[in-house]
This record gives sequence, C-alpha cells and structure tokens, in this order.
Amino acid sequence: MAVTEPAPAPVSAGNSVTQPAAHPAPQPASHPAADSAAHIAAHATAHEGILRRQSARESAARTYARALPIVPVRARGLTIEGADGRRYLDCLSGAGTLALGHNHPVVLEAIRKVLDSGAPLHVLDLATPVKDAFTTELFHTLPRGLADRARIQFCGPAGTDAVEAALKLVRAATGRDGMLAFTGAYHGMTAGALEASGGASSNRVARLPYPQDYRCPFGIGGARGAELSARWTENLLDDAKSGVPTPAGMILEPVQGEGGVYPAPDAWLRRMREITAARGIPLIADEVQTGVGRTGAFWAVEHSGIVPDVMVLSKAIGGSLPLAVVVYRDDLDVWPPGAHAGTFRGNQLAMAAGAATLAYVRENGLAERAATLGAHLLAQLGSLAAHHPCIGEVRGRGLMIGVELVDPTSEPSGSSSPDLPVTAQPRPPAPELAAAVQRECLHRGLIVELGGRHSSVVRLLPPLTLTDEQAAAVLDRLADALTTAARAHHR
Repeated sequence: MAVTEPAPAPVSAGNSVTQPAAHPAPQPASHPAADSAAHIAAHATAHEGILRRQSARESAARTYARALPIVPVRARGLTIEGADGRRYLDCLSGAGTLALGHNHPVVLEAIRKVLDSGAPLHVLDLATPVKDAFTTELFHTLPRGLADRARIQFCGPAGTDAVEAALKLVRAATGRDGMLAFTGAYHGMTAGALEASGGASSNRVARLPYPQDYRCPFGIGGARGAELSARWTENLLDDAKSGVPTPAGMILEPVQGEGGVYPAPDAWLRRMREITAARGIPLIADEVQTGVGRTGAFWAVEHSGIVPDVMVLSKAIGGSLPLAVVVYRDDLDVWPPGAHAGTFRGNQLAMAAGAATLAYVRENGLAERAATLGAHLLAQLGSLAAHHPCIGEVRGRGLMIGVELVDPTSEPSGSSSPDLPVTAQPRPPAPELAAAVQRECLHRGLIVELGGRHSSVVRLLPPLTLTDEQAAAVLDRLADALTTAARAHHR
C-alpha cells in the first residue's frame, strides 16, 4: 500500500539570504512567464508528481524523503532550490557529507579536470595519479602518530563498508572475535556495523556506557560521570568473571551523531586510549561524520590528542561523491590479498573531489572556522534555551550541533543526583515536538535533521563554508520555528 507523503509547505517570503560571492544562490530560469500563476502551478504540478511517483515506487525504508518532501533541482553552497522554485538553507549537508556545501567551485573544477583528461573512471584498486594525489593529501592531514606508519584500505562506496573492513581487520590481526562498543552508537546499516550500533541484539559485542551529562547513565554527569564510565570499562575487562573475554577491538565515535550529538569528553577519550593500549586492544575511531573539520579540528580525535590504531573515514572525504577508507597502523596489516574488496573502491571522481576538499579545508583553516562559529552558535542556542523550557540541552562541537527537546510539563525522568538543580534533571523526550519543529523549519526554508534515541534532537550540520550572515539566518528561522511549534504543542 502506498504511503501518503506530507505535502511541502511554502517558504515564507522575505527569508532569502545573501550568499557569499564564491557561493551565489541559484537563480530560477528567466522567461516572460516566470511570475505567472500558470508557471507557478506547472512547477508545483511537476514537483508533486515526482513526489507521488517516489512514494509509489521506492522502498518503505526511505527516510529523509518522508520528513523532507522536496525535490532538489539546483544547489550551491548552503542553498537548495526545489522543483517548485522554493529555496532552502540546507543544514543537513548530506548528513555531514558536504563539508564545502553544494557544488563548491574547487570540487567542480577537480571533477571537470579528471573528465577532460580522458583518465579512466573505473580502475578497481589499480594505482593512478588521482589516487596517489588523494592518498598523499589524506596522509598529510592524519594525526602524526598514525600518518607516520599508516596503511590505507579503499572500501566500497559507503562508510558502513569501511566499518565492516575495520572490524574484519582487527579480528584478523588479534585472532579474537568480540568487540567493545558504546550505548547510543551508530556505525552503519550492514550486519556487522549494526552489531556494533546501539540498537543491536548481538552478543558478540559488549556494550559500554558512553558518557553524557543530561541523561548520564549514572545520574551525575560531568567529569565524575565520565570517570565512572571509564572505571566500568576497566572492571569489565579485568574481571575474570565479567563474561567479556579480551575483545578484538573497541570502536567509538569521538562525537556520537545519530545517538543524539554527544561529544566525548577529552579526558575520557584519553582514558579509553590508555585502557585499550595497556591491554593490547586496537582502538577504532569512527570519523565518518566527525572528520574533515566538522568538529573544529581536522579529525575529532585531535581534540583529545589521542592517536587511534584504526580510523574509519567516509562522507566528506569524497567531496560529495561516494568514497570510504580505513586507515590503520602498519603492524595490523596482516590480511591476505582479497581479504576485503569492492568493485567500486577505485572511484576516481570521488578521489579527485576528495583531495580538493581536504586541501581546501586545510589551506583555508575551515576547521578553525568551524570551532569559532560553532561556539557562537552553541552560545546563541544556549540563550534560546533560557527562554524555552522545552529545550532540555544544547550540545555539540564545532558545526555538529544538537538541540534536545523535552516535555517541560512532565516530571524529570530517570534517576539523577540530588545535587543537580531541577532544571538540569532530564525530562521525558518530546519526539512529536521535534517533528513539529522540523516541519516548521521546512516551512521557513530551513532543512534540519532529527536524531537521538527518540528522534527528539534537532540536528544542525551546516557546511563549513557557512557565513556569519547565514548562521544568523539559520538561528532566526530555527528560533521562529521552535516558538511556533512549542506554542501549538503545549496549547
């Protein structure tokens, strides 16, 4: 049975935002009937027809298309233009893939250069000048302790395949089978990646508490909560009766994205590095979404100063095109030829676009820019929270930001330390309110994503090229959407 998709709401007039010179906003085609009612109706009809056909033809597993019923036809920088002529500010950015936004000139130029050169576009895992340039640029950005002795495995087109490769790698290198992962984790949608994610039921993976403040599993949050998480991990590994044998590896996200935008405390990450190193357990950092400047450092592990044994990379490293790799310490490189392969691991266009993106982010200090602008956005959202009791917590790092929405009329949920003020005690999540905020944002021409355990966290993942003016527009639209949704929700 076909699922009825929600109809797109019109974008409010007067919400246009001036794009920076390097990223001009896309303009609708110019012709005499551009403003006529007939022309607008024709656009709307085409738009609605495409959405109806998508609903009738595509899998019930589709996700973004349900909450974001738009039909993108042109895009540049932060801006998307739909088939109906409406414009949107895109703070989803391909789930963090578009570090430079849509169709950045340096990315387009890199792609055109390969196309015009006559170079092969499909080469399996053969060496090419394009691959060599990408690998050189990538290694130039890696944490020094890893880059000096790194190996790289090119995987299939998605980050989940790179996670699978990382799990296979450490199991082959250690001869062990089990894995350590964390509550709230998200590592992909293939079988092995799902085993290590928060919603899995596999008993091959032991779950550890990921530190957080607002919904701390120990009810205290802060440094003390993170310390208890580390102690729990140590005890699990050292207790002969814990039921958890020495694992093949530990996999973690330096900032949990889909789990609700939880940055790992730097001191806690250092403890995880110490714990795993002391016990000969390879540490895998999943930087699929956090990498390439997103969190305010080129790689999120750099905030804590740790050097993981394995890094899983995808999304932004392909410059908007499919690319996924695993980078790891050379002494783990024990698997035989063909132990992990993929037909499309030699994506030349993605490597060219990726090398251009990596170089642009590095040369233009976009990671530092993300740190500065992200801190500003977090402060502004914190001020917004002071006037909206439905905001439970604002958190994030760099331009990876989450706003958790709660029901302020309900009693705090779970157990919390009596030392915490009532305002800091967690209240029940409000997924319906979050969905309403997302709809109101779309109505105002702002694309945001939802995440977290109950889909109650409004997520912002704008491109690193975001300007101050655009950031202000994003905040204005989000604040207006939140006010409207909250008023209707609690009426």
